[in-house]
Amino acid sequence: MAGAKLDPIDRKILAELQADGRMTNVELAKRVGISAPPCLRRVRTLEESGYIRGYHADVDARELGFEVQVFAMVGLQSQAEADLSAFETRCREWPLVRECHMLNGEVDFILKCVAPDLSTFQSFLTEQLTAADNVASVKTSLVIRGAKDEPGVPFDVLEARINRTA
Repeated sequence: MAGAKLDPIDRKILAELQADGRMTNVELAKRVGISAPPCLRRVRTLEESGYIRGYHADVDARELGFEVQVFAMVGLQSQAEADLSAFETRCREWPLVRECHMLNGEVDFILKCVAPDLSTFQSFLTEQLTAADNVASVKTSLVIRGAKDEPGVPFDVLEARINRTA
């Protein structure tokens, strides 16, 4: 289990930073119960090891004028690794695609897309996504509202699992 490789202080650091990535190192150290210098060393080690991939502001897309959020389920003609990788590369180039996940099952990928309005999304859908190489089908679902959007992982679940296996 990957999370068990970290000690409880490292996991607490990650949980605290996940909840508030803007806190100072001094505040973080206080919350996890260690002094500031070793806390900073641990954070840097967590960053270098890939546990922390970055720090981001949680912006409100609708407040910024992105009124449309759509999930697009994409089926490809070929699932050869080169074709899957090529599609993933293409998704990274499309600004409206905010997330791209390869799935097991009826569809090959699910894309989370945002757009300022429906006509912008429709243009993207017809001129770029459905026209892309190897795309066989696209089914879309327009988001009416979101009930939960929780980033990261549930550290309390991880701690409970680690404590059960210890």
